[in-house]
Amino acid sequence: MEIQNSINKDIEEIFRLYKIATDFQKSKYIVHWPEFELNLVQTEISENRQWKIVIDNKIACVWATAFSDPQIWEERNNDSAVYIHRIASNPEFRGQNLVQHIAEWSKQYAFNNGKKFVRMDTVGENPGLINYYIKCGFTFLGLSKLKNTDTLPAHYYDATVSLFQIEL
Repeated sequence: MEIQNSINKDIEEIFRLYKIATDFQKSKYIVHWPEFELNLVQTEISENRQWKIVIDNKIACVWATAFSDPQIWEERNNDSAVYIHRIASNPEFRGQNLVQHIAEWSKQYAFNNGKKFVRMDTVGENPGLINYYIKCGFTFLGLSKLKNTDTLPAHYYDATVSLFQIEL
């Protein structure tokens, strides 16, 4: 298992994993991911903020990072944090605790970048997902009603989010 930055040739696979995740969300929940813009992923790749776990030369999981997330984290955005977004797993690798690996990696990544927190959010209140993220080492901070979502992806409009963090 190796964690690497995603590259442009990964874009097709990244969007395939997003579609799988979105289809799963549609089958289980009311809120699901919208279709993400290609330029969003291209920008993340060019800025070394799009990541992948590679197992046996296959992409097992992808996610993105940011060092600022003001519309979701509001005044807490002033804290020194790394934010994790859009974790999508390849179904071939489910059950391998990939989010746990991301959580462990993100602590070192945050430390290396002088950050004090690793943060993540999910739309809505999903008790199963909340418990899973707690098991992966995150603290559940509660629910937050978003106020300013005009430049966020569509699934955040008029949303309540579950907030998580790991404090280093």
